[in-house]
Amino acid sequence: MTITPHLHPVVECVRAIGSGLDDVAGVDPIYMTTPEKREALAAMVEAAARLDELRLRVMAGADDLALDAAARDIAALHAHESRLDGAATRRDLRLAQSLDARWRGVAAAFRTGAVNRDQAEVIVHALDRLPDDLDPEVYRHAEQRLVDEARTWGPRQLRIMGRRILHLVAPDVADDEERKALEREEQNALRRTFLTTRRNGDGTTDLKVRVSDAAAHRLLTYLQAFTSPRQHDTTDRRPYDQKLGQAFMAFLECADPARLPIHGGSATTIIVSMPLEELRDGVGVGLVGDEPISAGEVRRLACQASIVPLVLGGDSEILDLGRHRRLFSPAQRKAMAVRDVHCRAEGCTIPAAWCEAHHDADPWSRGGKTDLDDGVLFCTWHHHRAHDDRYDARRLPDGSVRFARRT
Repeated sequence: MTITPHLHPVVECVRAIGSGLDDVAGVDPIYMTTPEKREALAAMVEAAARLDELRLRVMAGADDLALDAAARDIAALHAHESRLDGAATRRDLRLAQSLDARWRGVAAAFRTGAVNRDQAEVIVHALDRLPDDLDPEVYRHAEQRLVDEARTWGPRQLRIMGRRILHLVAPDVADDEERKALEREEQNALRRTFLTTRRNGDGTTDLKVRVSDAAAHRLLTYLQAFTSPRQHDTTDRRPYDQKLGQAFMAFLECADPARLPIHGGSATTIIVSMPLEELRDGVGVGLVGDEPISAGEVRRLACQASIVPLVLGGDSEILDLGRHRRLFSPAQRKAMAVRDVHCRAEGCTIPAAWCEAHHDADPWSRGGKTDLDDGVLFCTWHHHRAHDDRYDARRLPDGSVRFARRT
């Protein structure tokens, strides 16, 4: 007589589910009535939630499986064997452990299908963010309130509610705790804020930036003023992310330099230079710093208040002020920026905007002139070396300056 080994109820359950799915594998739902489709979809969402909860419950108790396989943990093993995303599986493990160790009310609702996977994750995240020193009853009320609200609201609304849950269940301590939480978030956002750039070599640059939620919201509000999302233009087929990118460029061009910090001795300004004849003819190439730009783009940018077209050969500004001024004028600083591009010390690449104007010939105190020809841009480090008697400075044929310590 053959004895069938006893199977664990969980294994029997999943086998039964698989068998049931096999029975309907070839069924076309198109012939279902609308009430049947509605009932089936609702039931499947509930069943999927219950199956998700069962999987997380097994994960929470599967440390021995990971140990047997010499895996780092069950998340790593599960992701490998089931061909799942490792980051998502690790989030699943964290959720499973929180449900098993602390938030039993959420787990119970998850088990019955009253809460789905996405809702459970949002609720647990909100509960885990609560301060550690609250009365145990506050945690219980907060958990129950969010579970109850999950019968009505989806993950997005629950996330918003979760941030304000103390105002609902413990208003007497909510204001002070919210202030502390916001201060922690703001400090965390400052620590994690960054912006990096990477040139692609095809005329584009990738920007990667992380800012606070408030800063991101402010930027999107500005950009949406350019994209006009409420105006449905059926002729504009650009993807929305492309619209946002082009709106970002338009936003930069509309920035008022007079309201920006003084930068390199004058108001922050982008200078575009090219020969007058080429600008008139619409041909040739201009320069922004040392980067090329087409004549057509120069003519377009010249219409923007934040772009200053420096037309070579023009005489719109007096650049040689002789002895009338001790300090170089903003006009002279702009001309030096176009001419020098960066610090003129040999091998230094500090951009012109961050440099200081230096009297390359005799200084003012010795009768020197504040003329454009006598001016040169140095970064702060090399400007100090230029006034340091321990160093000699020698102009090279290419216009750069070589510093050498005197012996």
